[in-house]
Amino acid sequence: MPRTRRKRPREAAKVPRSDATLPEFDRGAVPEGLVTRRALREMGLSPGDNEGPVAILRCCLCATRPNWSCRHPTRGFLLRVDLARPKRTPTLAQELALDRAIAARSTCPKCARRYVYCLPLRTVGSCDPCAQGYEPSPDTYFTSTAPVTHRLAA
Repeated sequence: MPRTRRKRPREAAKVPRSDATLPEFDRGAVPEGLVTRRALREMGLSPGDNEGPVAILRCCLCATRPNWSCRHPTRGFLLRVDLARPKRTPTLAQELALDRAIAARSTCPKCARRYVYCLPLRTVGSCDPCAQGYEPSPDTYFTSTAPVTHRLAA
């Protein structure tokens, strides 16, 4: 019986670094004022007026190939910090809408318990204790039976 050939991973397109459309920086050599989206999020900022990436943060593999441009999916895109804006805070109405959506996904239609996780309502149709016929542990659902007007999840 013939052996099946393993597929070779696709090679990244080799583009000379001088022909790259954006400047590229290796990790640890990024100038002040340029950060990734994740770093902006950690600072409590949103991209704001940044219309797109200003530079590329090269991946670890391409750091060993200084003449080629980084085309790997693990590369990062750098944005300017001075054009970033503070994150918007959601209004109470937006938080209430999110809480209602989460409550719809985490409340069992049979026993009316609101769990701390989303239930498989499309496939099973109820919580696991109702489907299997056992009593759930109290730390998996909210125990308050009084009508609550404000139980925001966000």
